Amino acid sequence: MATFTYVGKTKQGAVRKGDLTAKTREEAAEQLRRQNVIVSSLLEVKAPEGILQRLSLGGGVGDKEVAVFTRQFATMINAGLPLVQCLEILSTQTENKIFAKAIAEIKFDVEAGSTFADALKKHPKIFDELYVNLVHAGEVGGLLDTILGRLAKHIEKAMKLKSQIKSAMVYPSAIMGVAVIVISVLMIFVIPIFARMFLEMSGGKVGLPFATQLVIDVSNFMKSNILFLIMGAAALVYAIKRYYATPKGRLVMDRMFLKLPVMGDLIRKAAVAKFTRTLGTLITSGVPILEGLTITSKTAGNKVVEGAILMARQSISEGKTVAEPLAKSGVFPSMVTHMISVGEATGALDAMLGKIADFYDEEVDASVAALTALLEPMMMVFLGTIIGFIVIAMYLPIFKMAAAIE
Repeated sequence: MATFTYVGKTKQGAVRKGDLTAKTREEAAEQLRRQNVIVSSLLEVKAPEGILQRLSLGGGVGDKEVAVFTRQFATMINAGLPLVQCLEILSTQTENKIFAKAIAEIKFDVEAGSTFADALKKHPKIFDELYVNLVHAGEVGGLLDTILGRLAKHIEKAMKLKSQIKSAMVYPSAIMGVAVIVISVLMIFVIPIFARMFLEMSGGKVGLPFATQLVIDVSNFMKSNILFLIMGAAALVYAIKRYYATPKGRLVMDRMFLKLPVMGDLIRKAAVAKFTRTLGTLITSGVPILEGLTITSKTAGNKVVEGAILMARQSISEGKTVAEPLAKSGVFPSMVTHMISVGEATGALDAMLGKIADFYDEEVDASVAALTALLEPMMMVFLGTIIGFIVIAMYLPIFKMAAAIE
């Protein structure tokens, strides 16, 4: 889609100026003709693409912006405003230029006769498959405002869950980062000063304690090979990322993540909460369960969980239950599979999935609090032990020399 600026007149002689989006100049002219505007000037605006637009993840549009858009859209639809008018209002009031342009393009497609869901499908970096399918179900069932409200709630819950996982990782990552920086500075800049001082004081005649010599040797190694160490660390990170990008690597590492002490339990609970809430939202909105499981598997975020969901889909296609393959996978806790089994038996699977999701949202809250409380003293002890060892190792020769003088 391109942006065009135009100048023209209406049949009544009023001057019209403005911008519009269209795929080609001809489509832009046709759009103005439908609005009864006689065009005198129509020029394409070629705005340079900023670095933020090129590098931004998700098309430069965040989850929060999509959630706000969805909730505002649901409110306007519920108030009786036409779909195209809602899109027009939202495109003009959205501050994110990338998102505003996407909404304008969706408005153009809807005006051209496309369904809202099909128009959204052209922007997969902003509106994922879950979003598009729910909107499609809402359009077919005539419940678009209700579906959009559910979508907004779902996105907000998913944002909260993601924020909880990030908050659990921020503290240990920050402590480890500080530890690496402090230890590196000590080893590269401080320890060599002590080493020269000890050499001058002893004249090379007094041997250094083992701990002191060990610290000095490590310091000399780091100082001599600092570039190689940095390059090696960068290469290791790159290799891990490349391996994780492969299907086999993703499966191996995702399985390893689930087996991590403490953190693995948190990842499992978050995966269960995300799976149950997404599938429950899809089923409640009228999406067939087979299609719902396919969509949910793509949004699982963990290959092991994705495999278990696809096994459940295969089971249903063969006339069996959802709960059985989920139980066999070993990923989902027995309480979850039993509640899903009860939901299937009673015909209230969507309601049961919602209850499971609410329960595991609270479990994730509790796990994040417990993890933070556990990691804080552990990290402090780790950092204190390393730095304490270095400090004591540097003081040992001084004590030894003082004893020799006496």
